[in-house]
Amino acid sequence: MRADPLMAATLDALLAADGLIVITPLRWNSIPGMLKGFIDKVMKEGEGLTRTVSARGVRGELGNLRRAYALTTSTSPKAWIRFRNGNAIRRILMNQTLRQLGVRRSTWIHHGPVRGGAGGRRARERHERYLARIRGMNFRF
Repeated sequence: MRADPLMAATLDALLAADGLIVITPLRWNSIPGMLKGFIDKVMKEGEGLTRTVSARGVRGELGNLRRAYALTTSTSPKAWIRFRNGNAIRRILMNQTLRQLGVRRSTWIHHGPVRGGAGGRRARERHERYLARIRGMNFRF
């Protein structure tokens, strides 16, 4: 059921797109609650929506999204998130949520540790290098 016009327009855009780019900070090693709520509101179950659930499992209806990119930032370095905290971004967002929606390939790009306002010249230079890398990326779908 698509009652909310904004959510319906978002779903229509997803159904027409070739790929998806999710840009989000990480909060406590996972995506923020607001993004989780957005996914819950837009990614509805049912025919013609984002996924169909049956006794045989989940079939993603967004197979048109050939690739997704997740660009994240946090106060933790990527190695900490991946190895120490169980890598919730790869395990849950990419390998479960996006895959259940029909996205087969995904890439995670992380920038961290990010310190709000602090860090000095070296931190600013590292941040600028990251932004230059993102600007220069050829996002392929």
